[in-house]
Amino acid sequence: MQIEEQRRRLRDTVLTARDGLSPDQRRQKSAAIHAALAALEPVRRAGVVMVYLHFRSEVETLPALAAHLPAGCRLAVPLTRVKEKRLEVFQLTDPGRQLRPGYCGIPEPDPAASQPQDPAAIDLVLVPGSVFDPQGGRLGYGGGYYDRFMTDHAPQAIRIGLAFDLQVVPQLPLLPHDQRLHHLVTESGVVL
Repeated sequence: MQIEEQRRRLRDTVLTARDGLSPDQRRQKSAAIHAALAALEPVRRAGVVMVYLHFRSEVETLPALAAHLPAGCRLAVPLTRVKEKRLEVFQLTDPGRQLRPGYCGIPEPDPAASQPQDPAAIDLVLVPGSVFDPQGGRLGYGGGYYDRFMTDHAPQAIRIGLAFDLQVVPQLPLLPHDQRLHHLVTESGVVL
């Protein structure tokens, strides 16, 4: 089987299982993930955290995440520039005023209501994904947006994946462009 077919099948299988979690299960598991995340040293000393805004059955981020970040930590969120196939990052200070439905209906910052965030100042990136492995491997959703962003704009940032246990497999078939994570956190705790 070709590697692309393996990756597609893994994504399909894991995302179907993730979609099977009830909203209450996702909320409880997400809370456990945030508690474990808060114990990581890079999180405790972070000044600027780039966070994805959860969509559908992903590990929930806002508003629960903000309660677990250190005092004074600033949040930054991505805006997907589909035509350019890139992410642009903005500071998030007032989600109710700054966010709107964006690419694929995912909440995104309104550039008219948000200040740009310098990617070089980002201390860590909370990375979404479909499938993960304990060695730091990650499969996104196939667009390569986060891989490109982390390589080209924020190579200094600590990369942390947030996932439910059911999204973790023993080993992923990775490609050269896939960016590895520094840490992976699930409801069972810190995996990596």
